[in-house]
Amino acid sequence: MSGGEEELQQLSQQLQAVESQLESLQVEAQNLRAQQADIDEAIEAIENLETGSSVQVPVGGGAYVRATIDDIDEVIVSIGAEYAAEREQDGAVELLKERKDHIGDRVEEVNEAVARLESQGEELSQEAQQRLQRLQSERAGGMGGAGGLPGGNQ
Repeated sequence: MSGGEEELQQLSQQLQAVESQLESLQVEAQNLRAQQADIDEAIEAIENLETGSSVQVPVGGGAYVRATIDDIDEVIVSIGAEYAAEREQDGAVELLKERKDHIGDRVEEVNEAVARLESQGEELSQEAQQRLQRLQSERAGGMGGAGGLPGGNQ
């Protein structure tokens, strides 16, 4: 393999690595947006439910039980590391909004990384295209005007 072919292969590998990273970041961004949507639903439910309201509570496996809200002023909210804390209704909403803001910050970071990787991918692609054209012209020039066909132009 010539030096030009090796460089082209390296560029191809770099481009594949960038594309793989891009895919991972896009999946992460999608998951983060899903978390934001879940938080929005939770906030809406907490703000709109009243004591005595009837709700369906998931118990796992796609099954739900009907339950009645005894006291909407007491909301249990996950605080991370598999811990939960009881908060008043307004405190729970505030905690969820803060969590959503942190997720929004992470979405922005991921989007910026995606933009950088897309730019890097475009640069690598252009460089690979230029090297491929250079390699093809070197091969065509080295064939003595035979047009790159074995046996010349017959």
